[in-house]
Amino acid sequence: MESLEVIGQWPVDNAAAAVVRADGTLAGKAGDEQRQYPLASVSKLLTAYTAHIAIEEGVVELDTPAGPEGSTIRHLLAHTSGLAFNEHRQMAAAGTRRLYSNAGFEELADALAEHSGIPFAEYQAEALFEPLGMGATKLEGSPAAGIVSCLRDLIPFAAELQRPTLLAPGTLAAATEVAFPGLTGVLPGFGHQKPNDWGLGFEIRDHKSPHWTGAGSSPRTFGHFGQSGTFLWVDPDAGAACIALTDRAFGPWAAEVWPPFTDGVLAELKG
Repeated sequence: MESLEVIGQWPVDNAAAAVVRADGTLAGKAGDEQRQYPLASVSKLLTAYTAHIAIEEGVVELDTPAGPEGSTIRHLLAHTSGLAFNEHRQMAAAGTRRLYSNAGFEELADALAEHSGIPFAEYQAEALFEPLGMGATKLEGSPAAGIVSCLRDLIPFAAELQRPTLLAPGTLAAATEVAFPGLTGVLPGFGHQKPNDWGLGFEIRDHKSPHWTGAGSSPRTFGHFGQSGTFLWVDPDAGAACIALTDRAFGPWAAEVWPPFTDGVLAELKG
């Protein structure tokens, strides 16, 4: 895809990108597919997916109490537990505010480990990484932001997010619908959003502005970006997913180049 070649003009030392169609085939790729990058908060997509596998396996339920007082697995996935960003301190009653929280995903992983009796990193590797052949992907820190991976490994995950094999399709569909609708909050890097829609572990584009995806992205687009300069989005209306990995921390440069890049990809997909 010609639209992917623009990553060579980004103000980064290294970058890789791929577009994966809904049928799992590769529409295009650019850059070194084996180079490893820290995913930062794109890790949350992998952690959330692991949580949904655990739910289907009966380890926990969405309404299993977890995290601070009044919170459940559902609240932790949807960033509505009330926990602070990087502190295990409850700042609001569960379900009342959309407070984006790394601490919440750490408590999510702790709950899964407690109920399964298996360390979270081990459970994630066995439930998600190994079945998808993601041999180079490792959790090396917080389950909220500590996964390291490469383009080659994320391509099958992007396919999984469109036609799941490890989850029932209905489970993924429910996870990518708005949970606790109407809540406002801050989208990191892009300011206050009203509403700040989120699914169960997946950020939902809806009509947010500004946003890291494109002007042409459908409201149903879901995914995540990371402060390490990474993103992964799925646009169900376009029938495709896009992965971009860089070695430069997120900043104004990314907010400037990512949306037109996405619009270029979408335009090329439409032909």
